Amino acid sequence: MKDLIRRAAEDLMGAKRAVALTGAGISVESGIPPFRGSGGVWERIDPMEYGHIETFEVNPGRVWRGLIQELKDIIDRASPNDGHRGLARLESMGLLDAVITQNVDGLHQAAGSTDVLEFHGNCAWQRCMDCGEKVKSHDVDVSTLPPRCLCGGVFRPDWVFFGEDIPPMTLQRSQQLAMRCDLMLVVGTSAVVHPAAYMPVIARDTGARIIEINPERTPLTGTISDYLIRGGAGEVMNALIAELEGMK
Repeated sequence: MKDLIRRAAEDLMGAKRAVALTGAGISVESGIPPFRGSGGVWERIDPMEYGHIETFEVNPGRVWRGLIQELKDIIDRASPNDGHRGLARLESMGLLDAVITQNVDGLHQAAGSTDVLEFHGNCAWQRCMDCGEKVKSHDVDVSTLPPRCLCGGVFRPDWVFFGEDIPPMTLQRSQQLAMRCDLMLVVGTSAVVHPAAYMPVIARDTGARIIEINPERTPLTGTISDYLIRGGAGEVMNALIAELEGMK
């Protein structure tokens, strides 16, 4: 792994417009379960039963009890890990322009990243379905479900349910970043959920170098990515930051 860390550090130092794409794997180290895969949320509950906007609109209390409250409690307690902090450090070093994420936990912002594009919204905030008021999740009273705004409207996570569209501006800017970058770090994502998984393809097609940081191979490995650094996000990012700081 040491040689690949050195190679990645050199590639980052030589890049002019680097961006990162992150997925659930970067937040697992903060105790947040993935939605898909082994041990994922959708192994325990039916995503169409609890994750669809129509289900929420018909019976928000049921969805809050079956899905949202548990995730809210986990995210309220979670803190950024070395993977999140490493990407924020890359930004502060002038080596990373933005983070595109599939995660809904807000941990990139908590770690210090200032330009974060959230494909699927953010569970760290709740939004009233009537007046649109946004409130931090940990400030929402969940003693009665579904929780309600002062106006009487139901609070919902400010995320994208199944059946809802990804925010158009987020998708458009992510595509623009992918087209214009000359290096993309792909960290902790299985690269199977679209359209986020297509961002490395766009970047590769426009000449960018793609570096994967993942414990296992993905559909990108050996086809889209230039190389894979196998390991946990925190471990690899710590080694990469140390290598970069030694090169300064």
